[in-house]
Amino acid sequence: SPTSTSHGPTASMAPPLPDVSLSPEAQWDALPVEAKGQIFLTIACLEIWDEMGGGIRDGEGLPHYMNGRKPGQYPSMGGFRDNVHFALDLFDPFGLSKNKSEAAKEEGLIKELNNGRLAMIGILGFLAADKVEGSVPLLTSIARPYAGEPMAPFSADFSLF
Repeated sequence: SPTSTSHGPTASMAPPLPDVSLSPEAQWDALPVEAKGQIFLTIACLEIWDEMGGGIRDGEGLPHYMNGRKPGQYPSMGGFRDNVHFALDLFDPFGLSKNKSEAAKEEGLIKELNNGRLAMIGILGFLAADKVEGSVPLLTSIARPYAGEPMAPFSADFSLF
């Protein structure tokens, strides 16, 4: 069965989660389309907040990233927190880096960008190893064959037509 059994007082309120014995791609396929939509909606809201520079009204927030904002600088959730409801900032939610020097912040930014790039390479490496047997020799022993389409996130249960 592609799903696990839920227990506890909220078991009947939510659909069961995909079984952890499945590959990550198969776990995604096993999620209900509503759960996938909720994930994409959350990402879309964060992207809209970024496009707005964190400002609810014109002239508030950071400049658009195409108009001079520093790479990697995500807008504070302060405007959202003040006008809608509590939300932590995505970058440095507890203010741990506010006393760092500019040089240390710049070094941290470079590390963060490089870690993000490596994470993307790693994810694509695992996708390739699961989809095409032997394509990534270092991952052959842990790759789980996947027959689905990893680049079409809704292909199993969604159509616009």
